[in-house]
Amino acid sequence: MTDIAVGAAVGVMSGVMFWVFDGLSYGLFPLLTLILPGSAALLHALFYFPATLGLLIVRKPGASAYVLLVASFVEVVLGTKYSVSLVVIALVQALAAEAVFAVFRYRRWTLGVTLLSAVAIGIVYNFYLLFFYYQAFSFFSPRGLIGTACELLSAVVFAGFGSWVLYRALAKSGVLTRFASGR
Repeated sequence: MTDIAVGAAVGVMSGVMFWVFDGLSYGLFPLLTLILPGSAALLHALFYFPATLGLLIVRKPGASAYVLLVASFVEVVLGTKYSVSLVVIALVQALAAEAVFAVFRYRRWTLGVTLLSAVAIGIVYNFYLLFFYYQAFSFFSPRGLIGTACELLSAVVFAGFGSWVLYRALAKSGVLTRFASGR
């Protein structure tokens, strides 16, 4: 029961953050695109870092999906320029995160596995964008290559290291002592 409450809390906090980032992205993403097409992807992992964070904290299969679904529903309820399709991509991102931890049978909770999970999310999300939003660009076009590099860098920094640092700070503060992740 505590896992559900903590996952929901992380999801709600993330959904509110998504809503704030979404508002900021109206001006920031076009500016980055103007400077260097594809560079807006440098900030994309701000929208999927809870996938790895939720797994690190709760440490149970499905935690990533639960946290991202709660977060995406909160963002939709608060109002977003994206539609409910945002819930679908949240599930796809969560599945990518879960797949990496599943390969390690949900027994390895290291920075390395977290980084692999983050990169998996970045790869999946990048291809999602190329197939559904940027069909005019091939993967091997300058925009495709820059976008891919920026997506992977963002994934490593925010969903990898960022989630790891947040998790370690929470564990160090003592708020996770009731969980396996806090011991």
